[in-house]
Amino acid sequence: MRRPAVLLFGKIADPYCRQVVSLAERETDLTFHVGTRHHAFPAESLTWHGDYLISYLSPWIIPTGLLQNATGAALNFHPGPPSYPGIGCTNFALYNDETSYGVTCHRMAPLVDTGEIVAVRRFPIFAHDTVQSLTERCHAAIFVLCSEMLALIVNGSRLPAAGETWARKPYRRSELDELCRVTLEMSHDEVRRRIRATTYPNMPGAFIEVAGARLPIRDLAELDRVRGGMDRVS
Repeated sequence: MRRPAVLLFGKIADPYCRQVVSLAERETDLTFHVGTRHHAFPAESLTWHGDYLISYLSPWIIPTGLLQNATGAALNFHPGPPSYPGIGCTNFALYNDETSYGVTCHRMAPLVDTGEIVAVRRFPIFAHDTVQSLTERCHAAIFVLCSEMLALIVNGSRLPAAGETWARKPYRRSELDELCRVTLEMSHDEVRRRIRATTYPNMPGAFIEVAGARLPIRDLAELDRVRGGMDRVS
């Protein structure tokens, strides 16, 4: 049986991506590229032709012309369910106090996170989940889901159809940036939700703008200190 030709894009520091690459190298005729969003898109991949293209949390948007070079399917693994397409999906789910979440495998279309949905895997959100803990569970679930799809590809089986549709237009970076913004007029509950939804190691997180400067707001006590300082000035 001919080994399927697979082109895979992933993140350079993702341990699950390394496991997927190792699996795909054993079972397919694999070409892969890994990097970060600061790296240029690997131009040498544009001449690839084969059976399946896989975007495994790829830091790059895949050119439309390359998607068409996959005769079987071009698949993306999205760290969110169909109700949360686009960027910042875990952030908005936590902000909205969702109790369940999930990951999605879908066929790729020119517009990000809009293609036909192949499979969805859901799991609970716990009361004390953070952006980091929820993201880590997403990555584990995506690894399992990708392994399942690779098994179908290797066996020559038909990919499923989830029968689900995307619930909204993809979230944009500008919306995520706005979620980080805190103002003095916001209630403690609103600020708490924004802090929970935007706190992640080595990332800016929630902030308040005072006299043109952005001050980080890591907890409600910091907001109260800013409010107290503003009251004394006034």
